[in-house]
Amino acid sequence: MLNILVTGFRGRMGQAVATAIGEDDGARVAAGIDLGDSLEEALAKSEIAIDFTLPTFTNELIESCVASGIPLVMGTTGHDDDQLKLISKAAEEIPIVHAPNYSVGVNTLFWLTRRTAEILGEDFDLEVVEMHHRHKQDSPSGTARRLAEILTAVRGLSYDEDCRHGRFGDVGARTNREVGVHAIRGGDVVGDHTVIYAGNGERVELTHKASSRLTFAKGAVRAAKWIKSEGLGKGLFDMQDVLGLK
Repeated sequence: MLNILVTGFRGRMGQAVATAIGEDDGARVAAGIDLGDSLEEALAKSEIAIDFTLPTFTNELIESCVASGIPLVMGTTGHDDDQLKLISKAAEEIPIVHAPNYSVGVNTLFWLTRRTAEILGEDFDLEVVEMHHRHKQDSPSGTARRLAEILTAVRGLSYDEDCRHGRFGDVGARTNREVGVHAIRGGDVVGDHTVIYAGNGERVELTHKASSRLTFAKGAVRAAKWIKSEGLGKGLFDMQDVLGLK
């Protein structure tokens, strides 16, 4: 039985993770924390932590997990470069699965996105469109960023220099190097992502739509159990590793 700490326990994703753990015979919620609760006390009861909160909590969580030797499954997005470096550094001491999306379907989309870009070649314009609920704070979503990173890597481009985040005004004609990234916010949409390959005379679109947060939560629990089953002592991994897609 894997004893799991759920951060952001009273939030929407925290409750989804708790539900997913409750439906799994090999795991249980050892502790759940939210604002005002003791992280150290919760870690003392746990073998692994699952985090879907905010980047403002990441530094404290990382430092405490390293100090306690507790592995971490992190689905929080919106980290800055310094925090990403902190996560990589911490993975030299504990195992961390850090993924923008824990859905099995989305991780299949990541694989298909790369393969499709390789097959179609440079004659197709590349665009990424994502939609999430009105409460989402970071933009683009971590999943949309990963999709754009995959596309730029295939084309030999730079995410920071060649991605166009929305277009407004007289921006001129589309260049061959740019990858468009567009964020839509509204309602209670859990998460929709579409990759568009637009050529002359034809267009290919790959779309994934999530209708329940439980999809992500179950993937995170699967990642936690994978860390235990593999007996990992340290290292930085993502859901592609968990699913054996690399």
